[in-house]
Amino acid sequence: MELTGWAQEPMRDSLVAFVRGCEVLEAQPAWQAACAAARAVPAAAGQREIAAFFESLFVPHRVINANETDTGMVTGYYEPLLRGSRTRSAHYRHAIYAVPQDLLVIDLAAVYPELKHKKLRGRLEGNRVVPYLARGDIEQDPAPLKGLEIAWVDDPVELFFLHIQGSGQVQLENGERIRVGYAEQNGHPFRSVARLLIQSGELPAERTSMQGMKDWARRHPAKVRRFMNANPSFVFFRELQPDLPGPIGTLGVPLTAERSIAVDPRVIPLGVPVFLATTWPASPRPLNRLMVAQDTGGAINGGVRADFYWGFGEGAGNQAGKMRQSGRMWVLLPKGYTPPPTVKAGANT
Repeated sequence: MELTGWAQEPMRDSLVAFVRGCEVLEAQPAWQAACAAARAVPAAAGQREIAAFFESLFVPHRVINANETDTGMVTGYYEPLLRGSRTRSAHYRHAIYAVPQDLLVIDLAAVYPELKHKKLRGRLEGNRVVPYLARGDIEQDPAPLKGLEIAWVDDPVELFFLHIQGSGQVQLENGERIRVGYAEQNGHPFRSVARLLIQSGELPAERTSMQGMKDWARRHPAKVRRFMNANPSFVFFRELQPDLPGPIGTLGVPLTAERSIAVDPRVIPLGVPVFLATTWPASPRPLNRLMVAQDTGGAINGGVRADFYWGFGEGAGNQAGKMRQSGRMWVLLPKGYTPPPTVKAGANT
């Protein structure tokens, strides 16, 4: 494949991530042969053999934006560890909520095919569907969602960033650890707190990494709630098996650290391999790697736009929090597969 940096980094984990996604992808006849061949690659196969597998079955197609450009933003996310409890106390008083029963999620694609991947969320008020409660409404006291708490955590700022990451683990005070993953969202649009902090003069743009915003929050506790509530979007979670190899992405399979990305599914089909050409976080050092599109995100919109999953824990968080790089992307599709209009057919350089 004529891709700069192709196969320069180990590809075993890329293959593992692709095979995980085949559980869903092979429901489509066009992918069955590729998935069968991927499973047949020997466990002892080396770098050259794995690269040859992708080269023999796939054709890369360049992803483009609506304005015909081929560069965009690559950010990062991770699975954080929070401290919490199953019961509320003076120390643990910030709730992780399950999906409310009165949340309506309406898929309009059956009536309006052009609205595929779009859902209407709200609640009934009499016989009218109205917007669901915003973040500020949900977190008021008394809590309108009382009884839906999965766990309580000690830090509202870490909880806020859990909503942005979409999944995480909670170390309970009794020694147990639980894993929570995205289940639903309240239907309100995501508003960037980083942008609000810049616009208000609270932080310069170069300091709005996740680490920079957490540091600002520690130094300005009286202002934190106002800025968090300016983002009306709110995520509801579900408890997952704690022994999974990774959090569950939108595709429905566990994510693979440093090999899974979140994309806009209106542009890039979920499950497909994606060659990503970008740079390491806050660095000009090239990061050219075969990834797999297995997740989505509220802020991931458009053609060349990806969120790089770094894995679990503090080290992954350090990388994810400072990643805001320029990048290019190619989707790898089976030979003979008709590419969507959002990619340049055969544009493999």
